[in-house]
Amino acid sequence: MEITLIRHGRSIHTDQTPVTCKELHNWVKKYDGVSIFEEKEYPREAIKKATEANVLLTSDLKRAKDSASFLTKGRQVESHSIFREVDLPIPSGNVFGIKFSPKTWLTLFRILWFCGYSNNNESLSHAQERVKKAAQFLINEARKHESVTVVGHGFFNLLVAKQLKNEGWISENKQSSKHWSCTTYNK
Repeated sequence: MEITLIRHGRSIHTDQTPVTCKELHNWVKKYDGVSIFEEKEYPREAIKKATEANVLLTSDLKRAKDSASFLTKGRQVESHSIFREVDLPIPSGNVFGIKFSPKTWLTLFRILWFCGYSNNNESLSHAQERVKKAAQFLINEARKHESVTVVGHGFFNLLVAKQLKNEGWISENKQSSKHWSCTTYNK
């Protein structure tokens, strides 16, 4: 049995103009709503695992679905919200009108999230429960179909990889959060 985790391609929303915390909400909406760059070439291993898997799954966000489509030339996939990236606890107001690049804000809010700040979004403990459900879903699919590939998101894939390892799944290489990274776990 095998489970492969692939991170989506690079989003076409690359704007890193400094924004306020309030403006970051719109930045994230744009990021979640756009597609990815079409590449001249895609990693061979990602293409192989996406096309040869008996089941191909994705997050329900556009960048994951489009990534699967680019890898497989339009193979039918099942999209599930359980594989979505973990939301960040972005406050709705401005934090003293401070402006940072979106990347800086996202890093700051991920650190705060790990410290327990969730701002009515998915908390760390709720995310861990979702990760367990996602990993169990993948394990069940692998038991039924022998091989399953999911095209998802960098951070969430890292969490799922950790859970798979806790469940006894083994990989020859380390899970990465780089775009198009592809890691296979076997049992």
